[in-house]
Parts: sequence; structure tokens; C-alpha cells
Amino acid sequence: MAAGRFEALDIFRGYTVAAMILVNTPGSWAHIHAPLRHAHWHGWTPTDLVFPFFLFIVGAAMYFSLPKTAAAPGPAQLGKILRRAAVIFLLGLLLNAFPFQEPLAQLRIMGVLQRIALVYLLAALLLMYFDQTARAIVVVVLLLGYWWLLSGGGYTPASNVVRSVDLALLGESHMWRLGDTAFEPEGLLSTLPATASALAGYEITRLLVARPGMYSRMVLLLSLGAALTAAGLIWDRWLPINKSLWTPSFVLLSTGMAAWGLAACVCLAGFTATARPAFIGRVYGLNPLFIYVLSWLWVESCIAFIEVGDGAGATIDGYTALYRWFLSGLSPVNASLAFALLHVALFWLLAWVLYRRNVLIKL
Repeated sequence: MAAGRFEALDIFRGYTVAAMILVNTPGSWAHIHAPLRHAHWHGWTPTDLVFPFFLFIVGAAMYFSLPKTAAAPGPAQLGKILRRAAVIFLLGLLLNAFPFQEPLAQLRIMGVLQRIALVYLLAALLLMYFDQTARAIVVVVLLLGYWWLLSGGGYTPASNVVRSVDLALLGESHMWRLGDTAFEPEGLLSTLPATASALAGYEITRLLVARPGMYSRMVLLLSLGAALTAAGLIWDRWLPINKSLWTPSFVLLSTGMAAWGLAACVCLAGFTATARPAFIGRVYGLNPLFIYVLSWLWVESCIAFIEVGDGAGATIDGYTALYRWFLSGLSPVNASLAFALLHVALFWLLAWVLYRRNVLIKL
């Protein structure tokens, strides 16, 4: 039973990483199919679910890696948690700086890996120091308290408490830009409800492990998924679903759909470890952060270091040149999708090589 649970989590993680690469490497950001775009502000698309799925999986994995009792961690274990969070955060900072051609005064401080690091740290400390009841209270306080903070600062890109906190602590020059507005989608304050996404992954996994048999587990995941998704959609009437702000309604919606995603992967894992759909996900899921980092470095390197002629006497970067090759036989939007799918396939092959060599690179 335990192997199956691990298998399902690996599969879910793998398909989530594949989705991250798919949505992050279009041939052209100007030509993307609608489901592969983020919602501009309020609302959601399938793409908006990818990151919360990964944070859900981070929390789910903690069920297997952390002690199950609320006892203070020893110095060695606490140091391990702090070191891992620091390494992931610094790696994200280095990715933002790569290829090291921009001044430090304009370096973006936050990002995807940085949020993963902070969520991992906060969730791990809560899981180590608080029991189940105390954690439930913390999650409720986080979500309702965050809603209260948001309600006092507005919900527009230029006027919201998340932006105000980041402007004060990070500075405008160190933040992402949403059009002409400095706004950090992986902001400091919005990391708090994002931590609730990870804690939900832990608790749902805890309930899943306690259920005997496939049928019982599927009923649990499907019913929880339906209840949480419905709650998020209902809450949207008063608090907009918004990934950039990571609103509590978005937490409920994305957690519910993550439960459905995990249910699908439990089904896949229930066949055999070598069944093709399960195998594809598992290969990608064994070295997720390493593959994600490598995909980022590849894209940035193609843009920064590779130059080719455009046939008209000028030069273009390697990323654009490859996209134009797809344009020779496809429409712009389909060429952009084909470009992204090629990268998903190429990085799966790299993950497969690591899998065959039994290489696990933990960050």
C-alpha cells in the first residue's frame, strides 16, 4: 500500500512538472492557446492551477518525510529544514540573476523557487511544532485573517495590501512587473495563504493513508475535491478567485482540484508501475526541481548566448530561431504549442536518463 501511495505522488508530481514546463516555454508569449495562459487578474485557467498543485504536493510529501508527532525537532533536523529552504531560495535568486547581465539594483528577489522555499519552511515548522488541531486553527486564522487584510486594501493590481507590503520590504525595483505596475505574484504576504495550500496537501494525504482500499481512497479524494472546489467557487462571490493575490477562495478551489488530480494518479498507480501513463509521470516526478531549474537555464541560455542569422542580414536569439522553424508549417499559436511540447518531451528524455541510471538529485 505504501509503495502505491508514493507511486501516486511521484506520478502527480511528474505531470505537474511537465505542465510547468509546458506553460513556461511557449514559442511566443504573444501566441498561446487560452487554457495555457494565466488569468490576467481575477478568475482562473488550468495554467493557474499548476503552481498550487506543486505546493499541495510539497505538503503531501512532508507526510512521508517528517515525524508524525508534534514534538520539537532536534538541532540536526531543524538545521536540515533550514538548509534545504535556504538552498532552494538562493537557487531561485540565482536563476533570477542569470545570465548575470543586469545590475543587482534591478534583481527580482522573489520567484517560484523562493516561494517553494518559504512555504516549505513555514509548513515544516508548523508540522513539527503544532498538533493537528492547532494546525487546523492556524489555517483558518491564516485564510480569514488574510481575507480581512485584503478587504482593507483593495483588489486591483495597483491597490492591494500584498503590493503595499512588497513595496515596503522588497522595493519596486526588485519586484515583477504586471504591465506598467510593479506587483509581485510570489509576494511575501501572499506566501501565508500559499502555506495553507501545502498544509492541505499534508492533511489530505494523512487522511488518504488512513483509508483502507482503493475504493475508500477514491471516495475520500473525490468528495473532498468536490466540497473544496464548490466552496471556492461559492466564496468567489465575495472574495475573487485570484492566483496573483493567492486569495483564500483560490486556495480552496485549487486544493479541491488537486485532490481530484491526486485521485487520477492513485488510479494510474493502481495499474502497474510500468503502465505507460504512470511511467511517464513517475519518470518526470523523481527529479522535479532539478528538471525545472534546467529548463529555466536552457531557455535563458538560448536567449542570451545563442545568435543565428534571420535570413535578412540581422541576428536573432536561438529561442526565437527555433520557434520560427515551427512557423514554417504551423499557425503561430500551434507553432508556439509545438515548441512547448518539444521541450516537455526533451526534458522527459533527460529525466528518463537519470531514472535509468537511478540518479536522484535532491534540492
